[in-house]
Amino acid sequence: MEILAFGVTADEKPLLERAFAGRHEVRCLDVFLSEDTAPIAAGYEIVSTGVNADLSGRVLRTLAAGGTRMIAQRSTGFNNIDLDEARLLGMTVSRVCTYSPYSVAEFAWALAMAVNRRIVRASNRTRDFDFRLNGLMGRDMRGRTAGVLGTGRIGEAFTRIAHGFGMNLLGWDVAQNPACVELGMKYVDRDELLASSDLISLHVPLLESTHHILDAAALRLMRDDAILVNTSRGGLIDTDALVAELRAGRFTGVGLDVYEAEAGVFFQDKSLETVKDDTLARLVTFPHVVVTSHQAYYTSDAVGQIIDTTVANVADYLAGRRSENTLVPDAP
Repeated sequence: MEILAFGVTADEKPLLERAFAGRHEVRCLDVFLSEDTAPIAAGYEIVSTGVNADLSGRVLRTLAAGGTRMIAQRSTGFNNIDLDEARLLGMTVSRVCTYSPYSVAEFAWALAMAVNRRIVRASNRTRDFDFRLNGLMGRDMRGRTAGVLGTGRIGEAFTRIAHGFGMNLLGWDVAQNPACVELGMKYVDRDELLASSDLISLHVPLLESTHHILDAAALRLMRDDAILVNTSRGGLIDTDALVAELRAGRFTGVGLDVYEAEAGVFFQDKSLETVKDDTLARLVTFPHVVVTSHQAYYTSDAVGQIIDTTVANVADYLAGRRSENTLVPDAP
């Protein structure tokens, strides 16, 4: 069987082809699945997609009409998929429940330290042979407080690094993680965490209950000199409200690997186009903000695990099995 994979990067392609070798053929496309590209999938029973694919009802109906019966999403998040429509169409949808939590946790810390120690500004200066230190002063993390919103596998990995820095640990989640408690984490309500933390990192999924969990009111609770990092989902932060706080001169630094309107922008070269998103354009102008394009997961370890799980998901579909990765039909 030949599988069609959308949104495949040059780094990812050989890993996908090697993983499916001897099992199935895989056709890799660098274009993303959308209403415009969905007709390409005609005749393919299995389609694999990335996190920024458009799997709305309209796209799913186009896929189903072309013979697609299974969507194998190569990501943990699935807020881009209309699961109700998939059920109505009788499609199978899978995702990747888990992969290396260290890839995201380590990148979150890379962002935190980049904005704390002004790494991007310093690097840009030295490229121009400007070696002054003015405006590059950071601060020690040891003895300060890290607030972790979401203490699952990635949040726990982030917490372990914070513990290694010698930081005080505050956590917020629907359930306490015993491993984080053992490290000395104190669980508090969201507002107390925001008001008491020097560094805040987001590691919760994007759900209806967590959409804009950092809205204007929540952002105002944060310390003026706080550092904010988001490597989870862009919709967790009200970006317009964040820009307003930044314009008011608040926060030591902000590191964002995700953006709530990233679909259709991230993973693509827009350097020769006029930027139409005024919020994003304003965001990247702040000297103490670092924005990256949803690359926290992008290590050979994590991508390899994602692909291996995708191969297993395809095998489960063909064998009529369900697993924890199966979204539709409902997982057992």
